[in-house]
Amino acid sequence: MRRLRGTPRPGWKDITAAQGLVYGSPGRDASGQPRPYWDESVHYTFDMDEILALEAQVEVLHTMCLHAVEQVVLTERFADFGLPQWSWEPIANSWKRADPHVYGRFDLRYDGRGPAKLLEYNADTPTSLLEAAIVQWHWLTDTHPDDDQWNSLHEKLVERWGELRDALPGGELHFTWSSADATGEDNVTTAYMQETAAEAGFDTIALPIEEVGWDTELERFVDLAEAPIGSVFKLYPWEWVLDDDFGQRVVGSLPQTMWLEPLWKTLLSNKAILAVLWEMYPGHPNLLPTYLDDPHELTEYIRKPKLGREGANMTIVGAGLETATGGVYGAEGFVYQLLDPLPEFDGMRPVLGAWIVGDTSAGLGIRETAGLITDDGAAFVPHRIPQ
Repeated sequence: MRRLRGTPRPGWKDITAAQGLVYGSPGRDASGQPRPYWDESVHYTFDMDEILALEAQVEVLHTMCLHAVEQVVLTERFADFGLPQWSWEPIANSWKRADPHVYGRFDLRYDGRGPAKLLEYNADTPTSLLEAAIVQWHWLTDTHPDDDQWNSLHEKLVERWGELRDALPGGELHFTWSSADATGEDNVTTAYMQETAAEAGFDTIALPIEEVGWDTELERFVDLAEAPIGSVFKLYPWEWVLDDDFGQRVVGSLPQTMWLEPLWKTLLSNKAILAVLWEMYPGHPNLLPTYLDDPHELTEYIRKPKLGREGANMTIVGAGLETATGGVYGAEGFVYQLLDPLPEFDGMRPVLGAWIVGDTSAGLGIRETAGLITDDGAAFVPHRIPQ
């Protein structure tokens, strides 16, 4: 693993915008200078042996996570996840039915030497998908056409949707996001997922989640044409869904209306799963010691809200690195994870976003920041595998 500098393509801003990358908060480099969200002036290279090892580790982590969900359901540990009690039985039923899943993103610490360490699992509403699947692939073909990339995301998403065609109810597949997202990222990401499903043969319809209707006579969800919704992909977190009356109807509609990602992923998208994993697999080389609600023996750790996003409400303690971020999360409780700072490359700290589609590893996206916490000011940089 190496970080290299390069010359951006002429007109790269127009090129990436034409590919859909019209969002992203600018960040700062190691010297404090502004940098764009998409930064192709640098990139990372990996040996093929590294990538093959990472692919295998991601699939092991995925399998471990599924076993952890089974353990939580069997032992009824829902209270540890800060989930409303009325949702516990429906979550268990969703798991027992094997409600289908599509994709997720593992955020990993990796320095090119030891095994990757799981920092968290974005299992419900992972973003930076377009960047990983499309934008960096076109960068590779434009700048290093003879090289390779850990990136079969598009093909595997189309394949996964094809596998689900007979498993999802209804003749159409709806796609929804929140119109409250002013950045446009959720809309674009949802549109890209819709494109992959259409390529797999689905008839697709898109609408903001605020415009999903409820037919009081039929007691089911309908779209703007008042057609029943049989299956819907949502880029809207389950913890938000479960926070109001709308969520009661969503959960009550299962499995007549199938929601993707499935309800059981409320457990995997919650950082409490990190503590469960450590209990089940203590000392595993791909895990960091993590505990619920108390740091236990840890003297250097990062405190993370169970439902936090974009690096919000995190506190780092120890090693002279005390820092904290603001935000609105934490009422649901925290986990305490051993502090293992991201490695530095030219003053920047990359986090590897390794994608899983279905049950197969599918690609890599890298975000980096000068700080210890990867927040919404991180830059996305491409990667390649030299031939």
